Amino acid sequence: MASLSGLCSSSPSLKPKHDRVVIPLFHKYSLAFPTRSNSCSKLSVAGEVSADLSKTNSVGVLKKAKQGGLEKDPKALWRRYVDWLYQHKELGLYLDVSRIGFLDEFVAEMEPRFQAAFKAMEDLEKGAIANPDEGRMVGHYWLRNAKLAPKPILQVQIEKTLDAVCKFADDVISGKIKPPSYPEGRFTQILSVGIGGSALGPQFVAEALAPDNPPLKIRFIDNTDPGGIDHQIAQLGPELASTLVIVISKSGGTPETRNGLLEVQKAFREAGLDFSKQGVAITQENSLLDNTARIEGW
Repeated sequence: MASLSGLCSSSPSLKPKHDRVVIPLFHKYSLAFPTRSNSCSKLSVAGEVSADLSKTNSVGVLKKAKQGGLEKDPKALWRRYVDWLYQHKELGLYLDVSRIGFLDEFVAEMEPRFQAAFKAMEDLEKGAIANPDEGRMVGHYWLRNAKLAPKPILQVQIEKTLDAVCKFADDVISGKIKPPSYPEGRFTQILSVGIGGSALGPQFVAEALAPDNPPLKIRFIDNTDPGGIDHQIAQLGPELASTLVIVISKSGGTPETRNGLLEVQKAFREAGLDFSKQGVAITQENSLLDNTARIEGW
């Protein structure tokens, strides 16, 4: 995974280069970043103009900035834009901070904080404890590239889990894993039960990546409102028998998620269905939800 701390081998900085200015000739060239240290390899080559045109810390600009407003002169705005536009060609990323009302002195003053932020990011990616309450690392970005995990065992766990998730999804879609009480022999609906990030994450993925006609339609119970829960269950109707219920809680003890689970289990009992054959838990190992699912045979 590319990260800000990994874009440059040396410590990054945020300083404009006034000895030259890079012109964004978009049809052919791309921009070098004026805020990275000189030891960092150049990302691209671009056309240059006289340094006289690139000076944004002239007396006039400083006076206007100190008065609380940005320079309004088009030429001065262009010079500032050229000085403070960054392009990372490989990532296809542009960052324009030229319209933010700061002086070059502000950037110099912030340099220690920039370095502290990059150091904290580097430590985080190496596995520093970021959740002191639970004594846990924060390594969700390792899921994109398990080889970046700080310990080999973490890489193995990530790769094995991803393989298992993909196989489970394929088996559900293909009908290899079947709902026991539905004559068509395959799941047709997903009911996702979770709150906060455990709801927003699946909702984002479903909205952004689902095809126009997904093999399973998905519904969400994302709060503890009884009326909302009843509405989602009622909308399933007879398809409750072919619904895969996915209960999501990292900690495994979220009260709102448990409330939703209990309501769904009640609906299954009233319909004469075995919830354990259609329930899936996504949680951390040995959590309350994990233990509940194991005991109840999900």
